[in-house]
Amino acid sequence: MPRKLIKQLKLAREQISMSWNPRNLYQLATKKRLFNGKQKTLFQTMWKAKRDTRGYHDAKITERQWLRMFDDQLPTLNMKLGDQRSHPNTASLMYACMERRIDFILFRSHFVSSIWLARQMILHGNVKLNGKTFRYPSHTVKDGDVVSIDPESVTTLVKPSNGSSVFDFVPRAFQQPWMFIPEYLEVNYNTCSTIFLREPITKPNSTEVPSPYPPSFHAMAYKFYIRRGRARK
Repeated sequence: MPRKLIKQLKLAREQISMSWNPRNLYQLATKKRLFNGKQKTLFQTMWKAKRDTRGYHDAKITERQWLRMFDDQLPTLNMKLGDQRSHPNTASLMYACMERRIDFILFRSHFVSSIWLARQMILHGNVKLNGKTFRYPSHTVKDGDVVSIDPESVTTLVKPSNGSSVFDFVPRAFQQPWMFIPEYLEVNYNTCSTIFLREPITKPNSTEVPSPYPPSFHAMAYKFYIRRGRARK
């Protein structure tokens, strides 16, 4: 395991990342408190929410890169007139723009075991965008774009020794908590490709952006950027 990845998944950091690594699963299973009692001011509370949510959603993206993508204008609620069902805080969608990145799509589609491996596959030329080889992990796709990956690069596929062209599916340890597909993606495992359908939205009592943190925690992170004057003008 690379040293940088070991540091990112260090247990003392108490941070959850986009990875099937057992250290990350341990953090996911044992993180019971969002705040450890050390936060005594509102700013400290907002800063911790910002650190934890960014640590999961952006995976080592710099602050400058994130600020270029951050939009303080959150989308309106997706609800019908007269609907009395409650929706989660729309601040849970502040990282929705990240879901358009090619490396995020590969991880959400279960083609790779971590966001770092997704970037490696893209840089090595094993990923295509709309049928053409693409080497830019940070590229954001449009609605209807197709992202595909070489079957030999898929983490859970193994080429059989008998020479057959049909790959064998071999489940990886500790991948089960991540085995869900967001509704804004259409994944075809026969062709190892994914179609990005639309922007993630909120629904009654749920949000489509996958996150181990509740919407209220995202709201504190959103307030951090708004109150610090870091929102895009």
